[in-house]
Amino acid sequence: MDTDLRLQKIRQVAARADNLAESVDFYRNVLGARFLAQYDPPGLGFFDFAGVRLLLERNASKATLYFQVDDIDTACAALESRGVTFDERPHMIFKDAEGTFGPAGQEEWMAFFKDPAGNILALAGRK
Repeated sequence: MDTDLRLQKIRQVAARADNLAESVDFYRNVLGARFLAQYDPPGLGFFDFAGVRLLLERNASKATLYFQVDDIDTACAALESRGVTFDERPHMIFKDAEGTFGPAGQEEWMAFFKDPAGNILALAGRK
């Protein structure tokens, strides 16, 4: 058995899509995600986020997806202009004093909203 195995890259995330057409439209036209394919039936939609594949699936479990952004305030304003309502406005989640997740002293900021199926989406950035 290889005890040195370390899983380090997410290949795909699955999220629930109660109404596949509505969810595909949201990710494609509101979030601007790169659309890959849609198969209906069985009710699957695929998007690419810089090499991480998002699978939207009818009847899947709900998920939380975190999207990295350079400027969280600008990203929130852009999504609001497209009709997104935030459940939680940008706020500091964590002060990374020791540099565990990036440069020491920076703050991790997040803002939360939902897609049409109720999956929680978050913008994540550092200040």
